[in-house]
Order: sequence, then C-alpha cells, then structure tokens
Amino acid sequence: MKKIQTIYSDNDHKWSVIARDPSKPNWLIDTNEYLIESDGMGLLTDPGGSEIFPEVFSALVDVFPASQIKNIFASHQDPDIVSSISLWLEVNPSIRCYVSWLWTGFLPHFGGNADTFIPMPDEGMEIVHQNIKLRSIPAHFLHSAGNLNLWDPEAKILFSGDVGAALLPLDETDLIVKDFDKHIRFMEKFHKRWMASEQAKVAWCERISHLKPDMLCPQHGSVFQGPDVERFINWFSELKIGMDALELPKP
Repeated sequence: MKKIQTIYSDNDHKWSVIARDPSKPNWLIDTNEYLIESDGMGLLTDPGGSEIFPEVFSALVDVFPASQIKNIFASHQDPDIVSSISLWLEVNPSIRCYVSWLWTGFLPHFGGNADTFIPMPDEGMEIVHQNIKLRSIPAHFLHSAGNLNLWDPEAKILFSGDVGAALLPLDETDLIVKDFDKHIRFMEKFHKRWMASEQAKVAWCERISHLKPDMLCPQHGSVFQGPDVERFINWFSELKIGMDALELPKP
C-alpha cells in the first residue's frame, strides 16, 4: 500500500508525498503524488491514474480530508499523471486543475469540463493557493510538448514531474536519494529515451540552477535533497538525450 510522509512543514504550509507502492502490479509504473497544504486546503500534483486512485485516496485520508482538495496541478497529459481526475471530481466537484493550455482539449476525455481546467501559458504563471504563492515553470519537451513544473519559492521545493524520474526496483525503497552515483543506473535510460530536446534540457538546467531548490521532487522514484539537487542538474546537463542518444540502424 502507498503511504504518505511529510517532507516539509512550516506552520500551515506543508508538503507531503504519497510514495511508492511495493505491492503494485509490475505492469504499472510507480508514481509519487505530492500534497501541498495551506490554510487547511490542499493542492495535489499529478494525482495519478484511475487504477491507483483507491491507494492514493486511502493514504491521503489518513492525514488530510479529501474533500479539502481544492486544486490539482497536472504537469502534462499522460494517463499516469491525471486520468484519475473524474474520481477526484466525485470527491469535490469544485476542484480546479492547472494544466498547459496545450492539453485543455485533451484532459476532459478523462473527466471534467471546460470549467474544470485552468490553462497555463508556455512561460508559466503564478498560482495562488490559499496563503502561498507558487509558480509553474516551463519544462516543455521534457518529455511532453506541453510540460510544466511547479515551484514553491518559500519552501524552495520544485515538483519536477518526469525530470529526475527513476524506475526503481522493489528493493530500493528510500524516499530520499542516498547514493547519487548508484541512483544514476535507475534514471539514465529513462532520461535518454523520454527527454526529447537538447535545447529544452539546457534551458531547463539553466532555469532551475538559478532557482537553487533545496529539494527536487520527481513523479517517479526518489527525492533529491541538498547537494544532490545540483548533482542531478549537472548530470542531466551533460547527458545525451532524445535522437542524440537513440541508436537506430541506418536505412
């Protein structure tokens, strides 16, 4: 079963993660869902696929009333990101979902209507969640054509979506990355194949280096903290990705 753990807390401002599920079927990709609390209301990042909704919901309600989920942040359009939207709307029909403008015509196929989705421009935007101000950060083509991260400048936490993701074996259960060099083997193939654009990668690394996050929280795998955030940015900046990394036979 999934469990929820707090990773940041300052008065009524809190981040928690609903982390990996070692009992999940092996044909499903593992995901992390993050809860950002302020003034008794919650924002969920990439709340997951419909098939894991019961596990996410069960872990959440151990510590937070599900009816108090006010906002959802969808980094992009994949089913493991947000295909559970219709189920969350049953819990609270007034939930609003922030997503790239590119996907506002696609996500209603999962659920909701035109009023459910708040389109975010390519350059990102400020998101006011109760007493805190967040900001969506461009991460386009990493891997989705319309992709955004979520930055919390007060907590200095970046929800990085698929950037920083790792596909961990069942015996790797650490929430926080403990050995960066060892962790590379779990994320290298994913980044080489799923990250599409060298230009986008370089721009993202420069942008995030300027923010100087204390914590980088991906949607898959373990969380980077402290010096490992910079280690990841430096490693990613030098990695060959996309067509530069794909070896295909000559025609």
